[in-house]
Amino acid sequence: MELLKVNGIHTFYDLSHILFDVSFSINTGECVFLLGRNGAGKSTTFRSIMGLTPAKAGNIVFKGTDVAKFPPYKIARAGIGFVPEDRRIFSELSVRENLEIGMREGTSGSKWTLDRIYNLFPILKEREKQDGITLSGGEQQMLTIARTLLGNPDLLVLDEPTEGLDPIKVKTLIEQLSVIKKEGVTMLISEHSQLAFSMIGDRAYLMEKGSIGWEGTVKELAENEAVRIKYLGVS
Repeated sequence: MELLKVNGIHTFYDLSHILFDVSFSINTGECVFLLGRNGAGKSTTFRSIMGLTPAKAGNIVFKGTDVAKFPPYKIARAGIGFVPEDRRIFSELSVRENLEIGMREGTSGSKWTLDRIYNLFPILKEREKQDGITLSGGEQQMLTIARTLLGNPDLLVLDEPTEGLDPIKVKTLIEQLSVIKKEGVTMLISEHSQLAFSMIGDRAYLMEKGSIGWEGTVKELAENEAVRIKYLGVS
């Protein structure tokens, strides 16, 4: 069942045309990756989906409703949870308070609770009384993902979740995202890590210069060296 359909969006920053006729879709239960080099347009695509940088043209249909002109808070209430690259931890709140501020009932029947979150991210239970800003980079990323999950979204959108993390923390976070996927959470992820895509991805869309240039499955991308070199710079 199609959960999200991005259809021919064009997005600008002032007079600069950034996204050109971007189209893709995500089915319920899928983990779809948006891949590409820095500056390809991945983050702008996510900002357009969330209403933070609204598209000037095109449609963004979520659960059958065009949300392209919705303000960000309505998009979040509709069931899209966003984990931004800069994490946005509330520095004056404890870990537990950061989590509690994100709690809301979902619309899909998914029930993420503090107990479930602490089971998935045990380090957050250990650190629940600390200020969120005192956590390491990897722990802050876990906190942001956990806070977003507590909103019980139908779609979890993650912008570069492993950015800046050391290899051990990258592997740990990917394993936790794998658990989230097994729980039935639909995910859209922008990522540089090939390990993340190979472990939990179903399909990928590859971007270049603000446009989608290729789409396919994990297996198809693994078998197509020319595409990997062109869009990702890796063999």
